[in-house]
Amino acid sequence: QLHLVESGGDFVKPGGSLRLSCTASGFTLNNYAIGWFRQAPGKEREGVSCISSRGGSTNYADYVKGRFTISRDNAKNAVYLQMNSLTPEDTAVYYCAARHTSYPSRNLYEYDSWGQGTPVTVSS
Repeated sequence: QLHLVESGGDFVKPGGSLRLSCTASGFTLNNYAIGWFRQAPGKEREGVSCISSRGGSTNYADYVKGRFTISRDNAKNAVYLQMNSLTPEDTAVYYCAARHTSYPSRNLYEYDSWGQGTPVTVSS
């Protein structure tokens, strides 16, 4: 299992922005598609966004389209999730996950390596 670490979660007011980072240790990310997922209290984990191994293909859940942007810098072994126009409904623990294929997916069952998550709280 690969080791992934998320960072960047914080407390932010509605309308604010955050950038989450997902970094890997012990392996290079450029052969892995990466997904960002989130889990709010009392809810199931859901797929927010995903990116192909080379970054050429991305996918977003409808509720974040136009607000969130996923990107990756394989030279830095990192994947990012830029989150703008945050609302209280975005409050959750955010996780990144890796799958050893070039193709992205927002299906959490297709990922076998997960980070520990970083909490995001959006509140006034």
